[in-house]
Amino acid sequence: MAMNTDKNSYTIIFAIAMVVVVGSLLAFTASSLKGRIDANKRTEKQQNILFAMGISDTEDPNEFVPAEKAQELFDKYVGDEQYIIIGSTAKKSNNAFSIEVKKENDKVKQDDNYERKMPLFIGKKEGEEFYIVPMRGNGLWDAIWGYVSLDKEFKTVKGAFFDHKGETPGLGANIKEAYFRDDFIGENILDASGNYKGITVKKGNADPKNVDKSDNEVDAMAGATITGDGVTAMIKKGIKMYQPYFETLKK
Repeated sequence: MAMNTDKNSYTIIFAIAMVVVVGSLLAFTASSLKGRIDANKRTEKQQNILFAMGISDTEDPNEFVPAEKAQELFDKYVGDEQYIIIGSTAKKSNNAFSIEVKKENDKVKQDDNYERKMPLFIGKKEGEEFYIVPMRGNGLWDAIWGYVSLDKEFKTVKGAFFDHKGETPGLGANIKEAYFRDDFIGENILDASGNYKGITVKKGNADPKNVDKSDNEVDAMAGATITGDGVTAMIKKGIKMYQPYFETLKK
Protein backbone atom coordinates (compact mmCIF):
# COMPACT_ATOMS: atom_id res chain seq x y z
CA MET A 1 0.00 0.00 0.00
CA ALA A 2 1.36 3.41 -0.98
CA MET A 3 2.20 5.86 1.80
CA ASN A 4 0.11 8.99 2.02
CA THR A 5 2.69 11.74 1.68
CA ASP A 6 0.11 14.47 2.29
CA LYS A 7 -0.19 13.66 5.99
CA ASN A 8 1.59 15.82 8.59
CA SER A 9 2.97 12.65 10.16
CA TYR A 10 4.84 11.84 6.95
CA THR A 11 6.45 15.28 6.93
CA ILE A 12 7.52 14.93 10.54
CA ILE A 13 8.92 11.42 10.06
CA PHE A 14 10.78 12.50 6.92
CA ALA A 15 12.27 15.53 8.70
CA ILE A 16 13.42 13.39 11.64
CA ALA A 17 14.98 10.85 9.29
CA MET A 18 16.86 13.57 7.41
CA VAL A 19 18.15 15.07 10.67
CA VAL A 20 19.41 11.64 11.77
CA VAL A 21 21.07 10.92 8.44
CA VAL A 22 22.70 14.35 8.06
CA GLY A 23 23.76 14.39 11.70
CA SER A 24 25.34 10.97 11.37
CA LEU A 25 27.22 12.03 8.24
CA LEU A 26 28.51 15.18 9.90
CA ALA A 27 29.58 13.27 13.01
CA PHE A 28 31.38 10.68 10.89
CA THR A 29 33.11 13.39 8.82
CA ALA A 30 34.20 15.31 11.91
CA SER A 31 35.48 12.13 13.56
CA SER A 32 37.40 10.99 10.48
CA LEU A 33 39.00 14.42 9.98
CA LYS A 34 39.80 15.09 13.63
CA GLY A 35 43.39 13.92 13.35
CA ARG A 36 44.05 16.15 10.36
CA ILE A 37 42.31 19.13 11.97
CA ASP A 38 44.34 18.75 15.18
CA ALA A 39 47.55 18.46 13.16
CA ASN A 40 46.71 21.64 11.25
CA LYS A 41 46.00 23.50 14.48
CA ARG A 42 49.31 22.34 15.93
CA THR A 43 51.19 23.45 12.83
CA GLU A 44 49.50 26.85 12.83
CA LYS A 45 50.38 27.40 16.49
CA GLN A 46 54.00 26.51 15.80
CA GLN A 47 54.08 28.92 12.86
CA ASN A 48 52.66 31.72 15.01
CA ILE A 49 55.15 31.17 17.83
CA LEU A 50 58.06 31.11 15.39
CA PHE A 51 56.70 34.23 13.69
CA ALA A 52 56.65 36.07 17.03
CA MET A 53 60.35 35.18 17.32
CA GLY A 54 61.04 36.69 13.91
CA ILE A 55 61.84 33.33 12.33
CA SER A 56 61.14 33.01 8.64
CA ASP A 57 62.19 30.53 5.99
CA THR A 58 62.89 33.38 3.57
CA GLU A 59 64.55 36.79 3.74
CA ASP A 60 61.14 38.35 4.29
CA PRO A 61 60.46 38.49 8.06
CA ASN A 62 56.74 38.86 7.32
CA GLU A 63 56.55 35.39 5.82
CA PHE A 64 55.49 32.41 7.93
CA VAL A 65 57.64 29.32 7.89
CA PRO A 66 56.14 26.70 5.52
CA ALA A 67 53.78 24.23 7.16
CA GLU A 68 56.00 21.32 6.20
CA LYS A 69 58.94 22.89 8.08
CA ALA A 70 57.06 24.12 11.14
CA GLN A 71 57.75 21.08 13.33
CA GLU A 72 61.44 20.94 12.39
CA LEU A 73 62.02 24.64 13.09
CA PHE A 74 59.93 24.59 16.26
CA ASP A 75 62.05 21.73 17.59
CA LYS A 76 65.18 23.66 16.65
CA TYR A 77 64.31 27.02 18.20
CA VAL A 78 61.95 26.04 21.05
CA GLY A 79 62.09 22.29 21.52
CA ASP A 80 61.10 21.19 25.01
CA GLU A 81 61.45 24.68 26.51
CA GLN A 82 57.74 24.73 27.21
CA TYR A 83 56.30 25.60 30.61
CA ILE A 84 53.00 25.68 32.44
CA ILE A 85 52.78 28.75 34.68
CA ILE A 86 50.50 28.82 37.71
CA GLY A 87 50.86 32.04 39.68
CA SER A 88 54.56 32.53 40.32
CA THR A 89 55.59 28.91 39.72
CA ALA A 90 56.52 27.10 36.53
CA LYS A 91 56.61 23.48 35.52
CA LYS A 92 58.42 22.30 32.42
CA SER A 93 55.96 20.29 30.36
CA ASN A 94 55.29 19.47 26.72
CA ASN A 95 51.62 19.59 27.70
CA ALA A 96 51.95 23.36 27.69
CA PHE A 97 51.46 23.28 23.94
CA SER A 98 47.99 21.79 24.30
CA ILE A 99 46.74 24.45 26.74
CA GLU A 100 44.17 26.73 25.11
CA VAL A 101 43.92 30.26 26.50
CA LYS A 102 40.21 30.50 25.69
CA LYS A 103 39.37 27.36 27.69
CA GLU A 104 41.43 28.58 30.63
CA ASN A 105 39.60 31.92 30.54
CA ASP A 106 36.27 30.10 30.55
CA LYS A 107 37.29 27.92 33.50
CA VAL A 108 38.25 30.99 35.53
CA LYS A 109 34.89 32.61 34.77
CA GLN A 110 33.04 29.48 35.88
CA ASP A 111 35.05 28.88 39.05
CA ASP A 112 36.61 31.68 41.10
CA ASN A 113 38.89 29.15 42.85
CA TYR A 114 40.27 27.65 39.65
CA GLU A 115 44.03 28.07 39.22
CA ARG A 116 44.65 29.29 35.72
CA LYS A 117 47.24 27.34 33.71
CA MET A 118 49.26 29.55 31.40
CA PRO A 119 51.56 28.24 28.66
CA LEU A 120 54.97 29.85 28.15
CA PHE A 121 57.43 29.09 25.38
CA ILE A 122 61.11 30.00 25.55
CA GLY A 123 62.88 30.19 22.23
CA LYS A 124 66.53 30.75 21.41
CA LYS A 125 67.82 32.35 18.24
CA GLU A 126 71.32 33.65 17.51
CA GLY A 127 72.21 33.66 21.20
CA GLU A 128 69.08 35.56 22.25
CA GLU A 129 66.25 34.28 24.42
CA PHE A 130 62.62 34.93 23.56
CA TYR A 131 59.82 34.49 26.08
CA ILE A 132 56.66 33.93 24.04
CA VAL A 133 53.35 34.68 25.72
CA PRO A 134 50.05 33.60 24.09
CA MET A 135 47.02 35.80 24.75
CA ARG A 136 43.38 36.22 23.82
CA GLY A 137 40.90 39.08 23.99
CA ASN A 138 37.86 40.69 22.38
CA GLY A 139 37.73 42.92 19.33
CA LEU A 140 34.75 44.82 17.94
CA TRP A 141 32.84 41.81 16.65
CA ASP A 142 34.48 38.69 18.02
CA ALA A 143 37.62 37.16 19.50
CA ILE A 144 41.14 38.40 18.84
CA TRP A 145 44.34 36.61 19.85
CA GLY A 146 48.08 36.74 19.50
CA TYR A 147 51.59 35.90 20.61
CA VAL A 148 54.07 38.43 21.99
CA SER A 149 57.73 37.60 22.55
CA LEU A 150 59.74 39.41 25.21
CA ASP A 151 63.47 39.72 25.84
CA LYS A 152 65.11 38.02 28.84
CA GLU A 153 64.74 41.23 30.86
CA PHE A 154 60.96 41.02 30.40
CA LYS A 155 61.00 44.65 29.35
CA THR A 156 61.09 44.84 25.56
CA VAL A 157 58.87 43.32 22.89
CA LYS A 158 60.94 41.34 20.38
CA GLY A 159 58.08 40.37 18.07
CA ALA A 160 54.33 40.00 17.83
CA PHE A 161 51.61 38.19 15.95
CA PHE A 162 47.91 39.11 16.04
CA ASP A 163 44.84 37.54 14.46
CA HIS A 164 41.06 37.81 14.66
CA LYS A 165 37.87 35.92 14.02
CA GLY A 166 35.61 38.57 12.52
CA GLU A 167 36.99 42.11 12.53
CA THR A 168 36.06 44.49 9.71
CA PRO A 169 38.21 44.09 6.57
CA GLY A 170 40.41 47.13 5.97
CA LEU A 171 39.81 48.38 9.53
CA GLY A 172 40.05 46.18 12.62
CA ALA A 173 41.25 43.25 10.52
CA ASN A 174 44.47 45.22 9.99
CA ILE A 175 45.81 43.92 13.30
CA LYS A 176 47.22 41.15 11.07
CA GLU A 177 49.12 43.61 8.90
CA ALA A 178 52.87 44.17 9.18
CA TYR A 179 52.60 47.96 9.53
CA PHE A 180 50.60 47.51 12.74
CA ARG A 181 52.29 44.60 14.47
CA ASP A 182 55.82 45.80 13.60
CA ASP A 183 55.22 48.93 15.69
CA PHE A 184 55.31 46.73 18.78
CA ILE A 185 58.86 45.54 18.13
CA GLY A 186 61.24 47.29 20.52
CA GLU A 187 58.40 48.81 22.55
CA ASN A 188 58.76 48.75 26.33
CA ILE A 189 56.14 47.15 28.57
CA LEU A 190 57.62 48.71 31.73
CA ASP A 191 57.52 52.38 32.66
CA ALA A 192 60.53 54.53 33.55
CA SER A 193 60.44 53.25 37.14
CA GLY A 194 60.47 49.61 36.04
CA ASN A 195 56.82 48.96 36.85
CA TYR A 196 54.61 46.98 34.52
CA LYS A 197 52.49 49.19 32.27
CA GLY A 198 51.82 47.22 29.09
CA ILE A 199 51.31 48.84 25.70
CA THR A 200 48.45 51.11 24.65
CA VAL A 201 47.17 51.35 21.10
CA LYS A 202 46.49 55.07 21.11
CA LYS A 203 44.94 57.38 18.56
CA GLY A 204 46.89 60.60 18.17
CA ASN A 205 49.83 59.55 20.30
CA ALA A 206 52.03 62.21 18.64
CA ASP A 207 54.46 59.50 17.54
CA PRO A 208 53.00 58.10 14.28
CA LYS A 209 56.35 56.65 13.17
CA ASN A 210 56.76 54.99 16.56
CA VAL A 211 60.23 56.40 17.14
CA ASP A 212 59.78 56.64 20.92
CA LYS A 213 59.95 53.09 22.26
CA SER A 214 59.73 54.12 25.91
CA ASP A 215 56.24 55.68 25.88
CA ASN A 216 54.38 52.34 26.15
CA GLU A 217 52.28 53.35 23.15
CA VAL A 218 51.82 52.50 19.48
CA ASP A 219 49.78 54.41 16.92
CA ALA A 220 46.19 53.29 16.45
CA MET A 221 44.68 52.01 13.22
CA ALA A 222 42.39 54.44 11.40
CA GLY A 223 38.71 53.63 11.92
CA ALA A 224 39.36 50.74 14.29
CA THR A 225 39.27 52.30 17.76
CA ILE A 226 37.38 49.47 19.47
CA THR A 227 39.59 46.77 17.97
CA GLY A 228 42.65 48.76 19.02
CA ASP A 229 41.26 49.04 22.55
CA GLY A 230 40.79 45.27 22.49
CA VAL A 231 44.45 44.75 21.57
CA THR A 232 45.45 47.13 24.38
CA ALA A 233 43.39 45.23 26.95
CA MET A 234 44.56 41.86 25.64
CA ILE A 235 48.24 42.76 25.95
CA LYS A 236 47.97 44.51 29.31
CA LYS A 237 46.02 41.66 30.89
CA GLY A 238 47.76 38.86 29.01
CA ILE A 239 51.32 39.77 29.96
CA LYS A 240 50.39 40.99 33.44
CA MET A 241 49.27 37.49 34.42
CA TYR A 242 52.85 36.30 33.83
CA GLN A 243 54.45 39.08 35.87
CA PRO A 244 54.51 37.17 39.20
CA TYR A 245 56.58 34.45 37.52
CA PHE A 246 58.79 36.88 35.60
CA GLU A 247 59.61 38.66 38.86
CA THR A 248 60.97 35.43 40.32
CA LEU A 249 63.41 35.15 37.40
CA LYS A 250 64.77 38.63 38.04
CA LYS A 251 65.87 37.74 41.58
